[in-house]
Amino acid sequence: MRLEMSLVLEHPRLDQAWVTYTTAFDELRTLAMQRHVMTRDEFDQVMTDERVEKHLAIDPGTDAVMALATFTNVLESMPLISPEYFAARWPEFCQQGRVWYLGFFAIDEAYRSSGIFEAVIAQMWAPIQIAGGVAALDICAFNATIGLPKAITRTLQNLTPDVVANQADVQTYWVFSLAAED
Repeated sequence: MRLEMSLVLEHPRLDQAWVTYTTAFDELRTLAMQRHVMTRDEFDQVMTDERVEKHLAIDPGTDAVMALATFTNVLESMPLISPEYFAARWPEFCQQGRVWYLGFFAIDEAYRSSGIFEAVIAQMWAPIQIAGGVAALDICAFNATIGLPKAITRTLQNLTPDVVANQADVQTYWVFSLAAED
């Protein structure tokens, strides 16, 4: 595996990344009420936004994208988060650009449990360790129940034993319907 970081993805790498992304997140289309999968236009916009780092794991034999994650400390570049939320909690860190947001992390199913998860997280965690900053991400209920927060915490504790993980916010969705007639 070869790790890369890029600010802009261009063809054909962009097309490879799209396939990895949509394949990895396809099941979330029906498991999460809020849309978690970008359209191709949205994806292309993020992949060409220089404010957002693209962390990739590349198969050296095939040159295929095995994993892709987005990461930024320019919170305004992430359309579905509130930069004001972070500024209210970590004002100094925000002013200094020491709050990072992980937009998504997609791993091709064939490469899961291969060490890519830990390697990419370590790559993204390095600037936070140096700067003494904060990292945040959104985890839907499905991924929380399968243990994603614990896996991330375990990985970060292996890198930085004194890391502290806290759930920052919770959003639940409600459905109201008419009672079924007997």
